[in-house]
Amino acid sequence: MSGEFVPKTDQLIYERQGPIAFLTFNRPEARNAMTFAMYEGLREAAEHVDADDRVRVFVLRGAGDQAFVAGTDITQFRSFKTEDDVLTYERRLVGMLERLEAVQKPTIAMIRGFAVGGGSLISSACDLRIATPESKFGIPVARTLGNVISSFGFTRLVALLGPALTKEILFTARLIGAEEGKAIGLFNEIVDADRIEARTLELATQIAGNAPLTIRATKEAVRRVMMSGQPEEFDDLILMCYMSEDFKEGVEAFLEKRPARWAGR
Repeated sequence: MSGEFVPKTDQLIYERQGPIAFLTFNRPEARNAMTFAMYEGLREAAEHVDADDRVRVFVLRGAGDQAFVAGTDITQFRSFKTEDDVLTYERRLVGMLERLEAVQKPTIAMIRGFAVGGGSLISSACDLRIATPESKFGIPVARTLGNVISSFGFTRLVALLGPALTKEILFTARLIGAEEGKAIGLFNEIVDADRIEARTLELATQIAGNAPLTIRATKEAVRRVMMSGQPEEFDDLILMCYMSEDFKEGVEAFLEKRPARWAGR
């Protein structure tokens, strides 16, 4: 694929630095609260990343230092009048989150400040989450809006937090801080705010240098286990790697004591 993805809204910024693509939620004045146009742009960006062979890692981040994403822009809910309005919104949101989760390249949520409501769901759909000491994660709708998250949200929160903690944070509407999030495995790392950009780039670069098909197979295998609760047949993933040009290259590079030149084929 040639050319770069250009979002249809200036509330999103897409950039590529070599093999790493960045999507920035660009509403710092509203703590990057998501509009419907931003949700749709995120889905389109996920499509582009999968189609662009130059991209090896996809990083999501929020503009400014206050928030990754502080939920959905609540003013949009004023237009909800019918059951169909509600269900259409939830189905579109679930479709976007499922598409993000299905991106074949590793995804990293770089979380400065709040990842709440829709922001917690977006970050939970990513493979890795890097936070700052100020980061907060949660869905306080029992205290704020009185709505409920979708089946996707429950499934991902239970997978990340377990059933008891998921119920606790939703019942109490409290937010999980950085240290607690790291202790329970929600956040992979905690990095000072002035270093999080550099650390995220360092991690993404490290991942981008590894065998793309191995990473793709690993991501898909974990997804299948999470979906089913028990191992499935992985013959297709095994064959994808072992029958690839990359595997042959990896063997020769190892024996020749040189770095492998991964092609993703």
